Amino acid sequence: GGEEGAGPVKVGVALTDILTGLYSTVAILAALAHRQHDGGGQHIDMALLDVQVACLANQAMNYLTTGVAPQRLGNAHPNIVPYQDFPTADGDFILTVGNDSQFRKFAEVAGRPEWADDPRFATNTRRVANRSELVPLIRQATVFKTTAEWVTQLEGVGVPCGPINDLAQVFADPQVQARRLALQLPHALAGLVPQVASPIRLSETPVEYRNAPPLLGEHTRQVLEQVLGLKAGAVEALRQSGVV
Repeated sequence: GGEEGAGPVKVGVALTDILTGLYSTVAILAALAHRQHDGGGQHIDMALLDVQVACLANQAMNYLTTGVAPQRLGNAHPNIVPYQDFPTADGDFILTVGNDSQFRKFAEVAGRPEWADDPRFATNTRRVANRSELVPLIRQATVFKTTAEWVTQLEGVGVPCGPINDLAQVFADPQVQARRLALQLPHALAGLVPQVASPIRLSETPVEYRNAPPLLGEHTRQVLEQVLGLKAGAVEALRQSGVV
């Protein structure tokens, strides 16, 4: 990733690590289903590299079907225009026009209905081909309304968009608060510690939040004795020798 003509930019969060964990969960569930059906276990081989390549999604297919490596587009979309961030009177917002009908509605809200009939912009294929002409025109229009005005007006006509929030704005968002995505748990050393809630919502077996992240080695003895079945003397010997 990165802006056109500039250097590469890393993703802000270690998504490959997270996605590999999620893929691993899916693989474990698949293996458990197989075991219940045939009674046999199996080895699961997960690699960060494999997951990163698998998650390239449309960019990978763009290359595999054309033989042309995608170039850096910053926040833009390689196959859809306009589908990126735009400046507003008080910040920035993301505009994700998914089809020609939505583009026409956007053009009307922007006060430029003629864009939808312009041969250069009338279809997504033409908008992609004329990206360098259209995007500057849109930028000149979006700066005249606030982010809230754009989001309200475009959502009102069914054009996907959204504000670009910092984390303070994320956790102040009414929907984030209504979904209780931030929570606090008691901690042995810190009183209460903040946590992010699980996005998994199960009707019959909801996620339970019982404990804050453990201290270093907090459960070592419990794991060794109750899971591995070591005797207390053996655990103490490991402690004395510095193994645990």
